[in-house]
Amino acid sequence: MNATSQPKDGDGALQASVRRFDMQRLIALVYKESLQALRDPSTLLIAFVLPVVLLLLFAYAVSLDAKNVRVGVVLESPGAAAQNLAAAFSANRFLDAHFAHDRREVADKLITGELRGYVVIPQDFEQRLVQPGSQPLVQIITDGSYPNTANYVENYARGVVQSWRAGLDVAAPAQALVLEPRYWFNPELESRRALIPGAIAIVMTIIGTMLTALVVAREWERGTMEAVLSTPASVGEILIGKLLPYFVLGMLSTLGATALAVFVFGVPLRGSLSALLILSAVFMVPALGQGLLISSLARNQFLAAQIALFTGFLPAFMLSGFLYEIDAMPAPIRAITRLVPARYFVDSLKTVFLAGDIWAVFLPNLGAMMLIGSLFFMIAKRATRKNLE
Repeated sequence: MNATSQPKDGDGALQASVRRFDMQRLIALVYKESLQALRDPSTLLIAFVLPVVLLLLFAYAVSLDAKNVRVGVVLESPGAAAQNLAAAFSANRFLDAHFAHDRREVADKLITGELRGYVVIPQDFEQRLVQPGSQPLVQIITDGSYPNTANYVENYARGVVQSWRAGLDVAAPAQALVLEPRYWFNPELESRRALIPGAIAIVMTIIGTMLTALVVAREWERGTMEAVLSTPASVGEILIGKLLPYFVLGMLSTLGATALAVFVFGVPLRGSLSALLILSAVFMVPALGQGLLISSLARNQFLAAQIALFTGFLPAFMLSGFLYEIDAMPAPIRAITRLVPARYFVDSLKTVFLAGDIWAVFLPNLGAMMLIGSLFFMIAKRATRKNLE
């Protein structure tokens, strides 16, 4: 009995020794995974071509700026004051004014979407002008199917009328208090400067979560993952060897997206490049961890892609503050956003691009991303070990 038990103990010791972390094995695994990534056109397409396409879309196709909004101006009054007010609408750089003498002409265009609203200067405009407060000077009608644009049209039209009305009263005393608004971090109020940093977070999410989930799930699907797990390499070596090349791809993609943002799209980088790289590197931890977890649970590429889409890309797009203000969301949704790593990354990217290196903002975000990423990796490692057993 003792003679037969000694080889078993020796085998256990040998198995324990080969399962220890070994740098040479890790380098071999990283080299093998790097070659596989370089030979896969879809990986290079997602890592380097897709970021350029997305940034171009968010820079030019997606805009939250309301400029050259098409509106109609109905001149029912032939008076000189009405003509001057119409000229004020024509001179406004935010409005693209189209003139008419009958509101029925512009009403049809509002219905078809050619106009986003129209302003009616009534026939008794001069009488209303000399009797202030009796009736509104003009009528403003907007297209409520586009609520944000409708608000823009109303506010711009009110501003034009009020500025024009104030310019008429030359005898009025000068105002004792003059308000001059100042906008910090984005003085020009260009939505592109807020969208591009957020778009980088979306790109990193796609590379980290979706690409990792697809690549590892493909190995499960082809049966090569079982062959790797049967080697003397430990689970930690296998996971690091799988993820390190995609970590490098993500960082290279970040550098390329940053160069496009600064030199092509004119987004200022007021913070340091080192802070940006630190934020990106930490964000890759939860992104890669989530992709690895998805691939360990779903060994089919199609299923892994669907899960990555619904748990990675869509939350990053909708719940990160990229397009929609988190503070404007209902309280339960705001609570859910705290589980989305991209929320902290988008906030940090906007800060480093538009404000600078503000570590009071970065440190809590870095801690939250590391915590979520550690949780993903713990669950993924346990699932992978279970698969090995």
